[in-house]
Amino acid sequence: MSAKVISADLLAKMFLAGAKYLENNKEYINELNVFPVPDGDTGTNMTLTILSAAKELNGVTDVNMQTVCKAVSSGSLRGARGNSGVILSQLIRGFTKIASNYDELDVAILDEACQKAVKTAYKAVMVPKEGTILTVAAGVAKKAEELHASGTEDLEEFLKGIVDEAQRVLLTTPDLLPVLKEAGVVDSGGQGLLECLKGAYDAFCGKEIDFSFNTSSKKKEKEPVKEELKFTYSAEFEVLLSKNFNVKNEIDLKDYLETIGDSITLTVENDTVKISLNTNDPGLPLQKGLKYGDLNGIQIQNLKLKSSGTAPSVSVPKKTEPRKKYGFIAVSVGEGINEIFTSLGVDYIISGGQTMNPSTEDMLNAIENVNAETIFILPNNKNIIMAANQARDLTSDKQIVVIPTKTVPQGITAVINFMAEMEAEENESQMNEGISNVKTGQVTYAVRDTVIDNHEIHQDDFMGIGDHGILSVGKQRDDVTLEMIQALADDGSELISVYYGSDVSEKDAKMLQARIEEAFPSVDIEMQYGGQPIYYYIVSVE
Repeated sequence: MSAKVISADLLAKMFLAGAKYLENNKEYINELNVFPVPDGDTGTNMTLTILSAAKELNGVTDVNMQTVCKAVSSGSLRGARGNSGVILSQLIRGFTKIASNYDELDVAILDEACQKAVKTAYKAVMVPKEGTILTVAAGVAKKAEELHASGTEDLEEFLKGIVDEAQRVLLTTPDLLPVLKEAGVVDSGGQGLLECLKGAYDAFCGKEIDFSFNTSSKKKEKEPVKEELKFTYSAEFEVLLSKNFNVKNEIDLKDYLETIGDSITLTVENDTVKISLNTNDPGLPLQKGLKYGDLNGIQIQNLKLKSSGTAPSVSVPKKTEPRKKYGFIAVSVGEGINEIFTSLGVDYIISGGQTMNPSTEDMLNAIENVNAETIFILPNNKNIIMAANQARDLTSDKQIVVIPTKTVPQGITAVINFMAEMEAEENESQMNEGISNVKTGQVTYAVRDTVIDNHEIHQDDFMGIGDHGILSVGKQRDDVTLEMIQALADDGSELISVYYGSDVSEKDAKMLQARIEEAFPSVDIEMQYGGQPIYYYIVSVE
């Protein structure tokens, strides 16, 4: 006898199976990124997004359609990372808006939920682009409508038809986006959605699935950095307790910290918990601490750079400071760049960027800790803007203004253009005008052979990537950097700013500066330590 309805229990299993399939194929999806950079992370972003929802779902004790839908919707919204992760969270949000109204789901309800999912996701994207995850989702919704109209009530037939259609539409994405065809890949976000659907279908059919998850998001590095340290950062902070903190809480917190770091100290004094540890992601213990109260006295240091005496510490402001009119949040990575932002008046640095996109919840935690009436957020990466917008939409007690900075230099320019005596709307306009005049280039290395923008790229080649594509490719890093700058500069260029990364010595940076000054004698050249990983140089031309 064919199944005609899906219960809340079964829907939960289907969702968890989809999450597991996505996690299992995370690295394959990462490799589908068009640009062969060492931090292609669509698979990682989508996996972390859906694992956030899975974690919340696993905490549900009273399982019914409403609690299941609320858990996966809120979990994915808060955990959303990167554009594909945000779109996935919006698909889930739209689907659950319909599903939560029923105790069981049949073909008609699933059809309605699919239509709502796609409408919600398209609405969240300012300029929807076909050949992406949106195209695959739209194909699924159209197929759901066709199958429902055909009169079928058999859910196995319905779900199989949807999965097959998602696979078919995914294979058409290179025809819709020439850059995909040139790189010889399908859309990575669409592939991620397909994996979710495959898992859900297999769970519906009763296939045995391992529901254990690996929450590690560790990435491969090209080569070890000078001195091998197990953990990169030291973090010290206090939690000003806002709720009861018993012995069990203390044990649970210490157990958690041991899973993400070492050299851990945890002391409880009256209403304050003092914590210090070494870890690879200082954001994780901070997020955990927020579960128990307010954060205070945060100090973060890069141990690898500290050993050479070059690492400044980054202080996060106290949430308890008097409320002011304006505040700033910036996404940044690299001690030098962090120091530039803080010196310009940025209140809160979210650790992340192209190498690790912060989640919507990371943004919400930052907003919570900046005590200002109006907060400007600088995402400084095109793949973080949607998460920032989502955090803005989830905030009701403060005015949040997202300045759509796509690069660190744009973020720096935006802060410089801010005027405290102006109103928020005037500042928003002035900052947006300022970033429109900034051209950015970044130098990294290729992780695979490919062809992009008519450039033949081989693994380990150096690449100069501009705002709109590849500008230079070659075997010599400084040659590639200089060629990239020449492509960015024109007769009206007045300033070239170069931020050198953690893998570039000061001596090498000065040698490059001399070459740039020789090539552009009438342009001001600024060379500054950025300390960013992965990208040897970040360059802005104004």
